[in-house]
Amino acid sequence: MPARMVRPSTLTFVLMVAVAAFVLSSFTTSGVSLEKLARGIPALGRLAGQMFPPSLERLEPVLWSLLQTFQMAVAGTVLGLILSLPLAILAAPSLSPHPFLVWLVRGLVAFFRTVPDLVWAIVFVIAVGLGPAAGVLALMVDTIGFAARFFAEAMEETDKGPREALTAMGASRSGIIFSSVIPQALPSMINTSLFSLEKATRGSVVLGLVGAGGIGIELKVSLEMFDYDQAATIIIAIFLLVLAVERASTWVRSRIL
Repeated sequence: MPARMVRPSTLTFVLMVAVAAFVLSSFTTSGVSLEKLARGIPALGRLAGQMFPPSLERLEPVLWSLLQTFQMAVAGTVLGLILSLPLAILAAPSLSPHPFLVWLVRGLVAFFRTVPDLVWAIVFVIAVGLGPAAGVLALMVDTIGFAARFFAEAMEETDKGPREALTAMGASRSGIIFSSVIPQALPSMINTSLFSLEKATRGSVVLGLVGAGGIGIELKVSLEMFDYDQAATIIIAIFLLVLAVERASTWVRSRIL
């Protein structure tokens, strides 16, 4: 019988010890301890007692803010997906006109993806002012960083046979892309688009914390005013919205893909 565990080399063993030490030091540096956890559990219990039963006094404005949040997510996702398509074409090595464009666009998309959407919201609040417009722009940039990468990978994974046949027939680059590449990549792109909407819906909730509109500002005010029963209503409403979007997205994927 073969050995279940291969004896590691000296270098591998040293690296394993270093990784284990780093993980343990991460717990120590972050201040996580059983003592703090034991002190925090009763505080969570008191908070839960203050949050329930949820208050329905401001249910109507909460629902309107929730609708605005979802509209921000839809608008930001649609704009982001529209802009992701040309960027994905330029980021795909087999479709881009020049390798430098591949490097440049992939770097730009990676930058969009690396910066958190909350930071983008702060940037756009400074640029365009408080309100949903800043949230839509932040979600648009975040969607580009997510969708453009997967669009490009889906295009690269398509069968190159039809592409070569169209090239031999004298088809233009745009004709090849829209007649062969995109139709083959469309199922994957639809899947990515639906995940982008789910991601934007969850992300749009917190953008209000920095003044980018939506339900986040309602939650922030409730917590700052110690209206924990009102905050519970908002949290439940957010949960139901995210759950509805995820279920609808799953249903659409099952019907289309």
